Amino acid sequence: MSRVVVSPLQRCQETVAGLVGQRGIEPVVEERLAEVDYGDWTGRKISELTDQELWKVVQQHPSAAVFPGGEGLAQVQARAVAAVREHDRMLGARDVWLLCSHGDVIKSVLADALGLHLDSFQRIVVDPCSVSVVRYTETRPFVLKVNDTGGDVSGLLPPPESQSSDAVVGGSTGKQD
Repeated sequence: MSRVVVSPLQRCQETVAGLVGQRGIEPVVEERLAEVDYGDWTGRKISELTDQELWKVVQQHPSAAVFPGGEGLAQVQARAVAAVREHDRMLGARDVWLLCSHGDVIKSVLADALGLHLDSFQRIVVDPCSVSVVRYTETRPFVLKVNDTGGDVSGLLPPPESQSSDAVVGGSTGKQD
């Protein structure tokens, strides 16, 4: 593992502490991967928020959602995707790196990688401590895992050096000519 990039929030730093300690890697704290600034909604119970008009916007049209006293979900996606793509470009094509962030932040990055509009990001499920894997290439990202809570991390291994950034025809994982 070449790099561990983590949100500045303590809970994310605690999540990666054991891994970085075992590997001797100094985590890179990335402000752009911070939790959504929910503003006036921060710390409130979901049951208090579901009656508010903004709740419907968050659920059905997240790209238009801006939290009172906080930030908009479109802003979150822009900052998070920029951070992820920047870190990925800094590393080599064969490097494997880890990002630890928050549900809505990760969902917004996955929506981008899947080519989905932000308004579809509520369809993506990201459980706590789940693993999602995106492999970026010169031309596009490939989403290899989403919300994986199992033990097999073989999808984290880089592809063979000869693999191009073209999609495999028919989705096959068989031998390429």
